[in-house]
Order: sequence, then structure tokens, then C-alpha cells
Amino acid sequence: MKHFVLCSGIFSLFLLAFTVRSSETDFVKENFTYAGQQLRFMLQETASKPNSFPRTINKAGNLVTTNMYDWTPGFFPGSLWNAYDYMKDTEMRSAAREWTEQLEPLKTFTGHHDLGFMMYCSYGNAFQLTGDEAYKKILVQSARSLSTRFNAVTGCIKSWNSFRSWHGDKTYNFPVIIDNMMNLELLFFASKVTGDTAFRHVAVTHALNTMKNQVRKDYSSFHVVCYDTVTGKVAGRETAQGYADNSTWSRGQAWGIYGFTMVYRETKDPRFLKTAQGMADYFIHHKNLPADKVPYWDFNAGQKGYTPGVNSNARKITRPYRDASAAAIVASALLELSTYSGAKGGEYKEVAIKMLHALGSDVYRAKPGTNGNFLLMHCVGSIPHNGEIDVPLVYADYYFLEALNRYDHLLKGESLFAKKD
Repeated sequence: MKHFVLCSGIFSLFLLAFTVRSSETDFVKENFTYAGQQLRFMLQETASKPNSFPRTINKAGNLVTTNMYDWTPGFFPGSLWNAYDYMKDTEMRSAAREWTEQLEPLKTFTGHHDLGFMMYCSYGNAFQLTGDEAYKKILVQSARSLSTRFNAVTGCIKSWNSFRSWHGDKTYNFPVIIDNMMNLELLFFASKVTGDTAFRHVAVTHALNTMKNQVRKDYSSFHVVCYDTVTGKVAGRETAQGYADNSTWSRGQAWGIYGFTMVYRETKDPRFLKTAQGMADYFIHHKNLPADKVPYWDFNAGQKGYTPGVNSNARKITRPYRDASAAAIVASALLELSTYSGAKGGEYKEVAIKMLHALGSDVYRAKPGTNGNFLLMHCVGSIPHNGEIDVPLVYADYYFLEALNRYDHLLKGESLFAKKD
């Protein structure tokens, strides 16, 4: 009898696990079915707008596009590749190729640091999914272009060409933003496929200096660190898109979690894993993180001891806006981080799943044919600049789809990066 009860209990647990996995598989499938519909609507709307890349919507709810030299053009083709990766829809692949190949001129672009976003989210996904050698060559040239912004004295890749403080008293000429961690993946790729360790050296050196100078002792992060190019020393630590210099901008923290997780993947250096975990723990355990795990745009907005610069629009904002883009980035990062984190991995995975379910709910996911045909609502671009507040953002959609793809791979017991056809 005891043997029967034991077997019955094991069978019940197996059935429960199977039911949960089946339900989650359906969740992923439904979101990609929806995403495919929205992406096709977007393709129809942009058919008559060559070289115009979706970014957000305006106050009238109409699509806002950019040219290829903005930092965001790689995300829409990247979303198409993510949809193709799951759906294996040949029309989606054709559209992804077409939108990706429009970006080829960027392989020699050196105007700012965002080539990783621009080219790896587009061409990187394209190469992983097709194995097209032409795409690999374009990525390597893009990495060479990005490397020109590395300065050996500061040990960092220069982000913007200059940064004017919100305090109105200073302009810095070598700013490095936490977002820049995301561009290192392009360099690691180039190093692996060419055997040229110079790319890897630039990426690791930048990551080490970001870890040293941009991550606080409690694993929160400064948005902007500015360097003196003569001495290599830090000249200032401020914010551009966060509430205050000493606050924690939620998307900046998200970039850090994702970036250091990726650098650990590429180096297996435990210092980067410790940093990624510390930044993740700060984010998911913060007392101001809402129950649905979709953060406010800044963890410290409006709090005592945090003061925006005199020229920052953040001084005028009292509404606690959410930023779904930060949640999407963190969800994707946590799914990867969970695979490197042993016992802690279960918590990271659980939080990521909760974030995905929140983002896939009616609260954040737009109804079909609305929201400018973007997927997610309630994102924040830059409150200090009074721009893109409570709107969809193309990169939120990209990381939402990437996270869903990663979740699907985990549900199937596959590697997160086993993409190539």
C-alpha cells in the first residue's frame, strides 16, 4: 500500500509539472502569435517608408520612425528575427533579412557607441539564425568601427561625443554610460570568429572599468561616468536619464544586469558573475519594486536625499511612471543568469517568469492593431529630457520577444543560444 501511495504521489507531481510546463508553453505560443500579428501590421505600415525604422509613437498615437543613425534601428529587424526563431515563418525571415540589410552602411559608422545595439541585434541574430558568412563579415567590420572609440588611457569605450550636465555648469568630453555594457557582445563575437584578441581586450577592459567606477558598493549603478583623458581618472558621476546623480535609473540597472551576465558568459570570470548577481539582487529585492516586478522608471524618484539637476525635467514629474522596457531587459537577463547561478538560479528564473506574465497581461500588452502596432505599453525613454514618457518603445518589444524565446528554450531543456537552423 505504501508503495502504491508513493508511486501515486510521484505520478501526481509528474502530472503537475507536465501541466505547468504545458500551460507555460501555451503562454509563450500565444504571445508569439500575437507578436506575429502586430509585426505584420507594422510591416504593412512601414512598407511605404524605406529606411524609416520604428521607434515609438507620438501624442496622437501615430508611428514615429528614425533613420539608421539613431541608436535604435537594429531592434525592429531584431524583433523580426526573434519572431522567426520561434515561428519559423519564411515570410518573417524574408522581412527580417530585408530590414537587416538596410543597415549595412553602419558597418563603418563611428559616430557613437551604439553599434552593438544597431548591428548585433540585427546582423547578430541574422548570422546566428542563417549562418550567412556575409553577415559575419559585416559584424566583424562593425566591431572594428566600435573599437575606434576605445581610449587606452581611460580604459573605456567612449559613449557619447559629449555630455552636458543637468546642473548646467559643465560639459564632459568623455562620458561612459552603463548602457555601453550591451555593446561588448559584438566585440566578443568578433574576437571568437577572427581569433583577434584585441576585440576581447577592449571588451574586458571596458567591463572591468565599468565594474570599478560605475557600480556602487550596494550594486546599484551610476548612469554616466565621465573620465579625464589625460589622467584616466573619473571626472564626474552623474545621470542623464535617471532622477538624480545618486539615484538608480531602472533601465540603467537593467543594462548592467544584462551586460555583466553576458560578459560572464564570454569570460567565465567570477567577478562579472558576482556583479551581475549583485545588480540583479538589488533590482529584484528593492523595497520600491512593485509586486508585478515591473519597475518605476527610477528606484529613487521623489525620495528625500535625491535631487534632480536644475535643468532636468525630472524636477517637474511627480507621477510614478512604470518602465516596461526595463522589465523586459531584466526578464531576458535573469533567464540567462539563472543558468549560471546554482541555487540562486531558481529565484532569478521565478522573477523573470513573473515579469513576462505581467508584460504579457492586458496591463502592459496592447490590444492588436493599437499602440502604433508595438507590443508593449507603458515605457519611459527619458523623463529628464521630457521625451518618450509612457509610450511604447521598440527596444522593449525586442527584449520581450528575446526573453520569450529564452523561456521557450528553457521549457524545452535546450541551450539559450542554440538558434542556428
